Amino acid sequence: MESTPALQVLRYHEETKHNFHRYARSQGFMDWATQPDPFRTYEGVTPILLPLLKKDPEGQHLDLYERAHHFSWDFNIESIAGFLELSLGLSAWKSTSEGNRWALRMNASSGNLHPTEAHLLLPSLAKDSLQSMEASRARPPVSGETTTDGGVYHYHPYLHALEPRASLPSDFWQRIHGHFQAPGFLVTLTSIYWREAWKYGERALRYCYHDAGHALAALSFSANLLGWKVTLLTSPSELDIEALLGFGKISWPDKEEERPEFLCFVAPASYKAIRRTIPSDLLSAFANLPFQGKPNTLSKDHVDWAIIPETAEAARKPRTPETSVLFPPRELRRHPVSSLPAARLIRQRRSAVALDGLTSITQAQFFAMLDKTLPRNGVAPFDVELGEPLIHLAIFVHRVVDLEPGLYFLVRNEDDLKDLKRSFRREFPWEKMEGPLPLYRLLKADLREKAAQLSCLQSIAGHGAFSLGMIARFGAVVEKTPWRYPALFWEAGMIGQVLYLEAEAQGVRGTGIGCYFDDPVHEVLGLRNHAYQSLYHFTVGGAVEDSRLTTEPPYVHLPRDRK
Repeated sequence: MESTPALQVLRYHEETKHNFHRYARSQGFMDWATQPDPFRTYEGVTPILLPLLKKDPEGQHLDLYERAHHFSWDFNIESIAGFLELSLGLSAWKSTSEGNRWALRMNASSGNLHPTEAHLLLPSLAKDSLQSMEASRARPPVSGETTTDGGVYHYHPYLHALEPRASLPSDFWQRIHGHFQAPGFLVTLTSIYWREAWKYGERALRYCYHDAGHALAALSFSANLLGWKVTLLTSPSELDIEALLGFGKISWPDKEEERPEFLCFVAPASYKAIRRTIPSDLLSAFANLPFQGKPNTLSKDHVDWAIIPETAEAARKPRTPETSVLFPPRELRRHPVSSLPAARLIRQRRSAVALDGLTSITQAQFFAMLDKTLPRNGVAPFDVELGEPLIHLAIFVHRVVDLEPGLYFLVRNEDDLKDLKRSFRREFPWEKMEGPLPLYRLLKADLREKAAQLSCLQSIAGHGAFSLGMIARFGAVVEKTPWRYPALFWEAGMIGQVLYLEAEAQGVRGTGIGCYFDDPVHEVLGLRNHAYQSLYHFTVGGAVEDSRLTTEPPYVHLPRDRK
């Protein structure tokens, strides 16, 4: 039978499942000789070095989420630089006594491999010559002299620089701002699948999609602290985005091409109704636009995991009508909150490598963390509006004070509740927990060993205060619209980035778990078909720090005058 895009996506999803007696195909070892360069460089261009923040934007814990700001920073070199620094920039360097050294970033990544790249379409930008970034929230920086031309740029996080790839026609931004009826700029995220496939083999495509979701949430949080809002454009196709970036004119190193994930428009948050399209006549202007820069080679050799590009092609998004979604009104849970500034929470986010198996959290802390994963209009990050929520949380509660250990379920889209009850084990009581959260208890039990077993025998899943699996409404979505397969993982990755920051806010630490046994998880819940699938796991608890590692500041490698 001839394969269809939906069948190819389902085949990929099945073949990349881990099971007790068979892991998804990979090399099975770390080939250090071919480890990819973690930083993409477009060679042959002169990078525009960006300033680092002299002072972080003001804002406390809940300012990550709320959009009640009555300010907006100007679009200039300093503010764009700060936006990128607090979303996709470096957060620290780690090293060992043996001389191994690696960078951490603000956005989480599977295995810290960072397949996600960012490209920006920017208008002419001015350097602030009248006020510094230390201006108050009530008086954001104003623009001075023009220092960059409007164009297409690649963000280089190691250099904290923009690499110019093309100049845009002089009337482009007038037409763009007229179309969106708002000032702003475009940002798109792309993935280099090889960066993850080097370590994880065929399952890597899932992780690339997760990481795009992590990065999308990171962009939304960073923008919010500047009084901006990130809106995902739902109409453009993947080919449209490739045209904007000139990807069809690039000769990519073997197996190292970038594939677009999505395109966003960034505008002041006061502009409420941002269109979700790009006009066709503007896209056509890129057909003859000269692009510069040659992408560097990341590895000297590669393994060909053919199912990855085959599935990426099957999941290629077509041009679609623009869509928006109205979430049910829901108050944001305001307590307990962190005393740490919002930017500090972003900067100190880390992935826990081990949990102590001892630390508990309060019921209030637990509910506050879960609350931030619920989508709301006008609240970051889910008001980027991927679409209707399709991810729910199956939660293994281990150490939450005054909450019995067991299996709980957070229903993030209550339209699915009846179907979830029909699909799960009949013996589950679906006991609604007291309070406004759509949280249900399914089972009272000590599930620490079961959680660790399901997460590829990793004790970290049982050593936390809780762990969870992200359960997606799956079969009906993928069979009808296979191009939405990546978006399921984007949503899961966004939830993961929220949980990372919420763990930091509550004085503990989290980590994403990409290795879990798919169908054994489904068996625990009673799932027997593709209607719902587990896409990502996560755990939160008291972190055990590795004393063998040395930590250095993020941009210690840059010249002193840039720091």
